[in-house]
Amino acid sequence: MSLEIIATKRDDMGKGASRRLRHTQQLPAIVYGGGKDAISITLQQKDIQHELPNEDFYSQVLSLNIEGQKEDVLLRDIQHHPYKQEVMHMDFVRIKQNEVLHVTIPLHFNGAEDSPGAKQEGGVVRHVINEVELACLPKNIPQHIEVDLSAMHVGDIVHLSDLNMPEGVEVLALKQGEEHDTAVCSMHVRKVSEEEESDEAGTEVADDTEGSEESDS
Repeated sequence: MSLEIIATKRDDMGKGASRRLRHTQQLPAIVYGGGKDAISITLQQKDIQHELPNEDFYSQVLSLNIEGQKEDVLLRDIQHHPYKQEVMHMDFVRIKQNEVLHVTIPLHFNGAEDSPGAKQEGGVVRHVINEVELACLPKNIPQHIEVDLSAMHVGDIVHLSDLNMPEGVEVLALKQGEEHDTAVCSMHVRKVSEEEESDEAGTEVADDTEGSEESDS
């Protein structure tokens, strides 16, 4: 079931009108595409704030309810206030259920702590990307893509082509050729920080000093 966003049509345009909306805890937005005219709309700030922590809000099909008329849309752009915790403007694009979409979906990394690289080889995973752009029909949009790291060793690299895609879903970059098969994450030996090295050196000096004092006595 898609998330529903309640909206009303907006006639007042311009910076002044948008400023007045924000003063009443509302925010301006626009919906366009799908072979229809663009419509300026108003959203409730509290409704949007409620959805912001929801990962699906950014990648899944939303039901935009404009005064009782519902349209399937995707969030295309969101503008945040530079320092306040509020949204300034949002863009939505209409979708058609029979048209392939390009959507950016989060990656969920699992199993790194159980991998041989982490348990036995002192390895740590370095994430190169945390989301991936996919091509699929609206009905096939996944909530996220699982990346299983439980078999990784130090030196291993997970590429886009290694990701397990659901049926009907393609990685957009791979459609452009093998040269776009970039790294998703890799496992390296954990580097000892300068502070740790200093602490270790200090401990060694202390041990040597103690040993010298014992020999003198």
